Amino acid sequence: MSGSVTFEGRFDAQGARFAIVAARFNAFVVDSLVAGAEDALRRHGVAAENIAHYKVPGAWELPLAAKKVAEQGNFDAVIVLGAVIRGGTPHFEFVAGQAASGLMALQQATGIPVTFGLLTTDSIEQAVERSGTKAGNKGADAAMTALEMVSFLRALDGNA
Repeated sequence: MSGSVTFEGRFDAQGARFAIVAARFNAFVVDSLVAGAEDALRRHGVAAENIAHYKVPGAWELPLAAKKVAEQGNFDAVIVLGAVIRGGTPHFEFVAGQAASGLMALQQATGIPVTFGLLTTDSIEQAVERSGTKAGNKGADAAMTALEMVSFLRALDGNA
């Protein structure tokens, strides 16, 4: 394809500011996600003063908190972290599904990347695996996605 142009983000976003919005519920897992996200950002050159942390009670509250943070206009991306672990009731489907829908709608409404680091697992073991053991750290993955999307949007806007 001669003459074609490909827009693709990189894992850097010089000077970008990131908000990490995390649920306190299931903190034994979420704290590891937060640590992974912060480590990924710092390893890719994001200064500590360009990372802000916000904590809310649980996954249900994440979309509203992320919305308020995004509306401040101080951040280039919002990284949302939490863990919903399936139990014996339909509570899991309600919380996880509505949180996902709210976060997707938020990023579409604001044009600000809102990365999805909300674990939705069948067991505590799966959550632990995804927060820094066998399956990597999904908090770090969400941070990497935020970096790439900020860079991608800057390239689209001609600010790369």
